[in-house]
Amino acid sequence: MGTYTRLGLAGAGVTCGLLLLALSVGHNGDDDPAASTQPSNATVAPPKGPYVALGDSYTSGPGIPAQTGTPAGCDRSDRNYPALVAQELEIKAADFRDVSCSGATLADLSAPQTTGDGVNPAQLSALSASTRLVTIGIGGNDIGFGSLVESCVKQGALYVATGSGKYTGDDAPCRGRYVSDSGDEVRERIQAAGERLADTLSEVERRAPQAQVYVVGYPAILPAKGAGCDDDMTLAPDDATYLDNKERQLNSVLREQAASAGAGYVDTYTPSAGRDACSARETRWVEPLIPANPAAPVHPNERGERGMADAVLRTLKASR
Repeated sequence: MGTYTRLGLAGAGVTCGLLLLALSVGHNGDDDPAASTQPSNATVAPPKGPYVALGDSYTSGPGIPAQTGTPAGCDRSDRNYPALVAQELEIKAADFRDVSCSGATLADLSAPQTTGDGVNPAQLSALSASTRLVTIGIGGNDIGFGSLVESCVKQGALYVATGSGKYTGDDAPCRGRYVSDSGDEVRERIQAAGERLADTLSEVERRAPQAQVYVVGYPAILPAKGAGCDDDMTLAPDDATYLDNKERQLNSVLREQAASAGAGYVDTYTPSAGRDACSARETRWVEPLIPANPAAPVHPNERGERGMADAVLRTLKASR
C-alpha cells in the first residue's frame, strides 16, 4: 500500500510511539488453508510473457530495497514476487509490467489511484489481448484489514496495561467490537470483497482473453494459535487468533472466486505457516510493528516475497 496509516500505541510496556502501519491482506477461519488450484487451461505451460502483475502492497513490496518504478508512491520493490517470477520465467523486460500499488483496493484496478507520491493509472489498463500471464494479489484493503489490526493493537496495549485479562477474563477485547449476536462485521466485508473480485476477474478475461490468470492469496501474518504476539504485535492472544481467522476467511473467498472464474489460485498461507510476524527474525516472512528486516510494518520482507514467488512458480509448474 502506498498510503500508510499512523498507528499510535500507548500503555504499559509499550514505548514504540507512533508506528507506520499499512496492510493489504485472510473460508472458514477454523479450516486449513486451501491448496492451490489451477485455471481451466491447466495443461498450458507457463508463458514467456507478456506478464502483468496487479495488486496491493503485499505484491508491490514496500520498504524492500531497491524501490523502483513509477509512481514512487506505489512502493514497488525490484525483489517483489512479480519481479522474481518474471526473472525465473525469463520474461523479457519489455514483456513484464508490474502495476501493483500500495494501498490499492479492487476499485483501484479500474480507476486511477492517488498515492502520497504520484498517481497510478488504473491497473487493468496494463492488460491487452497480447497478455499471456496475469497475477492478482488484492482484497485486504477492501476489508479494512489495516484498520482492524490497528484497532486490535490498541486494544492489546490496554489489555496488557490492565493485567492481561486477569481481572476481566477477556483474552479477545478487540474481537468483541466486530462480532455480536447480529453477526460478524468483518465476515460481511469479506463476502462483499469476493463479489467485487468476481466482477474484476470477468473484466480481466474480457481484456486479456488469452491470459493464464492466477489469484495470489496472502501469507500467514499472525500465528493460528495467537501465541507469542504480545511483544512484537501487542495483541491479546485470542485477538491474534481472530485476526488469523479473518485472513484465512479472506483467502478462502479469493480461492472460491478464482475457481468460479476459471482462474488459478496460489496458496501462500500454507508455506508461510510458522513464519508470521510473531516468529523469529531469521525465519519470518512478515515483519512485525517494528521491522527488524527491510520492509514496511506488518508486510512481507524479502524472504516473504521470495516465498510467495516460489508458491506462484510451483502453481505454474503444476499447471503444465
